[in-house]
Amino acid sequence: MEQRRLVDLSHVVEDGLITYRGLPAPVICDYLTREESRRVYADGAEFHIGRIDMVANTGTYIDSPFHRYADGKDLSELPLESLAHLDGVVVEADAGRAIEPSHFAGLDLAGKAVLVRTGWDRHWKTDQYFEEHPYLTRDSAQLLADAGAALVGIDSLNIDDTVDLSRPVHSILLGSEIPIVEHMCNLNSLPADEFRFYAVPVKVKAFGTFPVRAFALI
Repeated sequence: MEQRRLVDLSHVVEDGLITYRGLPAPVICDYLTREESRRVYADGAEFHIGRIDMVANTGTYIDSPFHRYADGKDLSELPLESLAHLDGVVVEADAGRAIEPSHFAGLDLAGKAVLVRTGWDRHWKTDQYFEEHPYLTRDSAQLLADAGAALVGIDSLNIDDTVDLSRPVHSILLGSEIPIVEHMCNLNSLPADEFRFYAVPVKVKAFGTFPVRAFALI
């Protein structure tokens, strides 16, 4: 039998984590402690109920079209076929900032989760992570949309150049109903292709973004 394994591609979400400067960190705390629960349940039984207050853009997360477009599909409307058991391909882009169409030359992208490996995840939880990060160009986004990519992910702060407030990459990909996964990690642990990718968020109505436990089956 062929031996396969799972590779975790997500950052840990913890209390106080800054994913993106200017957005609040999550607050993770007890709603019901184990000690307090002993007054509720029978002798010998105790439970913990936790509480988390956070913005949607926390940790490794997925953007649905609703994140950019008011009439776009929200999290609850994304078909599972666009999020799970996708054929994957890793695109190496660990030199320079702007990721141009030439990085995708000769690759079969149709119907695939296209994961762009920049190596920027090595700066996670440091000040460097927020400065001069790699990003896709407008032309690269258009190439991915034209090629019929199913999903696009990146291990960087943002798939767009954050200096460009028009956010062309988000606009093109989400306008083509291609979900985006940002703040990925461990892409160096994946083969170039022949793996399956999964990034499924909670099924929330009228919400465009949510953390995921992204992983690959190789």
